[in-house]
Amino acid sequence: MAAAAVAAAVEKTAGAASAELVIGWCIFGLLLLAILAFCWIYVRKYQSQRESEVVSTITAIFSLAIALITSALLPVDIFLVSYMKNQNGTFKDWANANVSRQIEDTVLYGYYTLYSVILFCVFLWIPFVYFYYEEKEEDDTSKCTQIKTALKYTVGFAVICALLLLVGAFIPLNVPSNKNSTEFEKIKFLFEELGSSHGLAALSFSISSLTLIGMLAAITYTAYGMSALPLNLIKGTRSAAYERLENTEDMEDVEQHIQAIKSKSKDGRPLPARDKRALKQFEERLRTLKKRERHLAFIENSWWTKFCGALRPLKIIWGVFFILVALLFVISLFLSNLDKALHSAGIDSGFIIFGANLSNPLNMLLPILQTVFPLDYILITIIIMYFIFTSMAGIRNIGIWFFWIRLYKIRRGRTRPQALLFLCMILLLIVLHTSYMIYSLAPQYVMYGSQNYLVDGNVTSGDHKSNSTLSVPKRCDADAPEDQCTVTRTYLFLHKFWFFSAAYYFGNWAFLGVFVIGLIVSCCKGKKSVVEGVEGDSDLSDEEPSAYSA
Repeated sequence: MAAAAVAAAVEKTAGAASAELVIGWCIFGLLLLAILAFCWIYVRKYQSQRESEVVSTITAIFSLAIALITSALLPVDIFLVSYMKNQNGTFKDWANANVSRQIEDTVLYGYYTLYSVILFCVFLWIPFVYFYYEEKEEDDTSKCTQIKTALKYTVGFAVICALLLLVGAFIPLNVPSNKNSTEFEKIKFLFEELGSSHGLAALSFSISSLTLIGMLAAITYTAYGMSALPLNLIKGTRSAAYERLENTEDMEDVEQHIQAIKSKSKDGRPLPARDKRALKQFEERLRTLKKRERHLAFIENSWWTKFCGALRPLKIIWGVFFILVALLFVISLFLSNLDKALHSAGIDSGFIIFGANLSNPLNMLLPILQTVFPLDYILITIIIMYFIFTSMAGIRNIGIWFFWIRLYKIRRGRTRPQALLFLCMILLLIVLHTSYMIYSLAPQYVMYGSQNYLVDGNVTSGDHKSNSTLSVPKRCDADAPEDQCTVTRTYLFLHKFWFFSAAYYFGNWAFLGVFVIGLIVSCCKGKKSVVEGVEGDSDLSDEEPSAYSA
């Protein structure tokens, strides 16, 4: 993998790899194992026990794992560019131009591989599996027909992917210096630009397009989940015993209405059409209430409910912690966006900012943690996992919609294969957007890590009143010379096209607005029902719920 290649390059040049570098790659390897374990547990937790399919389960686990592994490469990228320089601003002895280039190229090829796999999953594999299971629900459809139909719909996604790659490849980021060049020379220039970038622009445009969709998903689900998750933990759920009492009263009321309607036909007279419709509605309502009664009775007597009741104080503590983290995140994002609004180079540069004029808590914390390896790894992992949990909370509360049509509900142990694929697709796109969110919070950290470079400073001697020049270290920023500061490969992918950066900037303001609205809505909403999330898409299931669903 990329880790082994980078370690080999450093060891070949330096003679022996540093202990810190080896520990870094070991932590990255352990992180990969932890990611795979987390994805397996997470998908298995939500997939339906009755309708589980091996292919959809593997697809969901693999796609979510690839997104998380790509995010895990961000701190590795930052660590490597930082590790090549000393704190005094000089390059380390082994970090000559050749080794630095090898390290940069290896990380870049790692991104090429992971982003290519993401494109394959989003535009080919996940759509094919989804449409295959959609066709599988037709009883009279053969397997060959299912595959043909799934391939037919998947071709449309493949065409979109090809168009994105072509548009990204041929958007001229640089213009020919000769304004009087012929059309042939212009076309030749485009192909030369494409060859010199090794397809970076094409892949960056495609990934940025997916990240833009991920931004919309984060605005919809993550922003709301950041307020809904902590407040739901603090408020808790309604009492199962009290809900049973309410449900029993509703059942008695419905039974009285049914008896009143049936009494009209005791003398043999047929019921009017209006009463027949009302009787049918009341009988359907009574069946639903009886199913609800069985669920409530099961939940009230389950050991899991009693166990959760004992953990109620801990849930409140977690809720308070999550709301504090959300406020910290929102304040940091607001200050970062405000800094860009006041001090950036403008919209045509993608709101690039030169240094940090308004410091925010996370922007100050990440560079400090990087000096105590591997604390910045841990913080970025926490941020990504926080995004996943809050996004999941938002998706569970809102559901998966296509405009005004609800497609699926996400429930523990009851999520259909198609809904599971949708869920992992949304989480994949949100995790892709997480890299830009971290850049928004700590742009200098994501661009240069802890790199310093030397600048000439004048030192005045008081006795002789003479000036002397002394090189002093300065933190790398956008004004730094290119040969003195190495930009992370992550930044190259994030900011290849200025208009995506501008869209992300305005998306951050929308994210903050939705969070405030979600916070108000979550505060106004009452406690959730104890059976919320156990109910089916259309009605309550006849089977007993799992104790863990309560």
